[in-house]
Amino acid sequence: MAVIIKYIVERKGVEKMTFTSKKEADAYDKMLDSADQIALFLSDSPVSLDDQQLEELGLYIASNKDIVQSLFKGNNFGTEKASEAED
Repeated sequence: MAVIIKYIVERKGVEKMTFTSKKEADAYDKMLDSADQIALFLSDSPVSLDDQQLEELGLYIASNKDIVQSLFKGNNFGTEKASEAED
């Protein structure tokens, strides 16, 4: 019999993802924290978005943080997107 350790990331009582590595679970949890903060930031913008849109947009931006950071450095989106595909 094998013993398998699972790390479960849970938000608001809902299981979001299961990992076999604590490092991966922590990274995913941190990304979810970032997504929550981004959604909160966006809710203060002049653009009207409902709660689901804010959550989805926050999650999208947080899960693509490397591309977003590159864009803030002045890199082109097409170039950054192509280099991500090569990885």
